[in-house]
Amino acid sequence: MKIVLDTNVLISGVINPDGKPVKIVNLLLNEKVKLLYDNRIIREYSEVLCRKKFSFTPNMIVPLIDFIKMEGEFVAANPVNAEMEDESDKKFLEAAMSGKAEYLITGNKKHFPKSKFIVTPAEFLEIFV
Repeated sequence: MKIVLDTNVLISGVINPDGKPVKIVNLLLNEKVKLLYDNRIIREYSEVLCRKKFSFTPNMIVPLIDFIKMEGEFVAANPVNAEMEDESDKKFLEAAMSGKAEYLITGNKKHFPKSKFIVTPAEFLEIFV
C-alpha cells in the first residue's frame, strides 16, 4: 500500500512511543506500507527533525532519512491545481497524486482539500486493520 506522510505524522511517530502515528511509522519500518516522497518532502523531514527542540542527533536522523530513501519510492511530483490552507503542504498532495498513493496521512486535514484518500492517523489505522 502506497502512502504519503505529512511531516507532523512522521515527527509524532518518532517522538511519542504511545500514539497512533508511531504505529504508522512502525508499519513503514516493517515494510508493510511504502512511503512515497520527493526531494521537497525529504528536505522538510530533515529540516524539522534537525530542530533543536527535538534534540535528535545526526546518528538518529540520517539512518531514518536513508531508510526512507532506500525503502520508499521517489516520485517526480507534478503540480496540482488545488486551493490549500497552507501552500507549503501542497508538496504532499502533489506527491500523493503523482505517485498514486492510496492515502495521504496528516494530522491537519483542514490544510488539505476534502478527499476520501486524505486521512488522519486514526482513520488510516482503522482502514489498515
